Amino acid sequence: MPIQPYLFFDGRCEEAIGFYRQALGAELEMLMHYREAPEKCPGMLEGYDDKVMHSCLRVGEATLMMADDCIGHPNFQGFSLSLQAANEAEARRRFDALVAGGKVVMPLGKTFFSPCFGMVADRFGVSWMVIVPEPEASATR
Repeated sequence: MPIQPYLFFDGRCEEAIGFYRQALGAELEMLMHYREAPEKCPGMLEGYDDKVMHSCLRVGEATLMMADDCIGHPNFQGFSLSLQAANEAEARRRFDALVAGGKVVMPLGKTFFSPCFGMVADRFGVSWMVIVPEPEASATR
């Protein structure tokens, strides 16, 4: 049974969709705005009719669902999304793309568990870990 992350943004979901499409090559599979719902979201903030009620992105083999939180102010804490790269060059490209407008939490580099690992908070405050897994030969030591 897969677990799929669902991220709530503070009115910037469409901007985040564009960012992840460009930074990660994500494919938009579905997008629905609040104005398309048969009923207004109870307690919905003013001006949210054109905001994202639900969206679905395909990032490699993973599904990432996202929306604009219509009643509150989201705060991304207590989790990170982990992005596995095939090699160090891909890790660097993804890391650099994600950190644009964000901040480096841990620089990308060699660790005891990976030839290339780093952590960033993107411009929306979402935490990401970018990792190149150890080669299988060394993982079976």
